[in-house]
Amino acid sequence: MDRTLELLRLAKEGDQDAKEQIVTENLGLVWAVARRFMGRGHEIEDLYQIGCIGLMKCIDKFDLSYDVKFSTYAVPMISGEIKRFLRDDGMIKVSRTLKETAYKVKRAREEIVHRTGQEPKLEELADILQMDEEEIVASLEANVEVESIHKTIYQNDGNAIYLIDKIADQEDESEELLNHIVLEELVDGLEDTERTIIRMRYYENKTQTEIAKEVGISQVQVSRLEKKILKKMREAYQR
Repeated sequence: MDRTLELLRLAKEGDQDAKEQIVTENLGLVWAVARRFMGRGHEIEDLYQIGCIGLMKCIDKFDLSYDVKFSTYAVPMISGEIKRFLRDDGMIKVSRTLKETAYKVKRAREEIVHRTGQEPKLEELADILQMDEEEIVASLEANVEVESIHKTIYQNDGNAIYLIDKIADQEDESEELLNHIVLEELVDGLEDTERTIIRMRYYENKTQTEIAKEVGISQVQVSRLEKKILKKMREAYQR
C-alpha cells in the first residue's frame, strides 16, 4: 500500500502520530496554495493557518477508495477553505472602537447638516464630540466603504474597464495555478507509457503520428490511448 494511504488509514483509526506526519509532509502544499491569496488584506501566516485547517479536513474526509493522490484531492479543499475565510471575514479589518467613533461622527455630521444646511468643519466636529481631529480622521478613513466593483478604472474610446474585470483577472490567475498543481499530480499518477504520451502530446505539442514513431506503435493506437488516458484523468479529478 502507498505510504501516504497507509498513514491516512492509521489516522482514520485514531493514530495522531500518523495524522501529524501527513500534515507535516503537506505543509509545503498549504504554503503554495496560501501564497496565491496574498494581497487581500490578510497576512500570509493567517492564510496559512486557515489552509492548515483545510488540510486537516482533507485528512478526515478523504476516502481511501479514491483513485487519486491525496495532494490532488487536497489542493481544491485547501483553496476552498481559504476562499470561504476571505468571503466570510470581509476584505477590510476595522476595530470596534473605530467603527463606534465613525458612527458618532456620522450622526453628528447629519445633525449639523440638517440644522444648518452646511457641511461641518473638522474642528467643529472635534469640539462637539470632544475628540482629537486625528482620531476623527482615522475613524473615517478606516470605515471608508470598499470601492464599487463596477467602478470605472480606465476609459478609452467609449470602452470602459471596470474594477470587477481586474479582480476577475487576478482570481483567474490563481485558479490557473491551482489547476496546474492538480494537473501535475494527475499526470504524475499515470503509468509510464501514459505519462509519456500526455507529456509529448500536450507539453511538447507533438502530433499523434510523431508520438507513434517515437513510442513504436501506430497512430491509431496513440489516438485510442490518448482518449483513454484523458478519460482516466477526468474521472480521477472528478472523484
